[in-house]
Amino acid sequence: MKNRLKIERAIANLTQAELAEKVNVSRQTINALELGKYVPSTVLALKISEVFGKTVNEIFELEASD
Repeated sequence: MKNRLKIERAIANLTQAELAEKVNVSRQTINALELGKYVPSTVLALKISEVFGKTVNEIFELEASD
């Protein structure tokens, strides 16, 4: 699964730690998401999309291998 998390976070001028606090996860979880090592739960994806005011599909995208 690809994502635009790092880009959206930079646009919003948020650190990984700040975003993590807003969605109630660890900074390491945000880092793993950005590196594509972790696929978020539906609840986490929805929380992240709310922080940025975007749809889940604008932030996360399925790849052919998914």
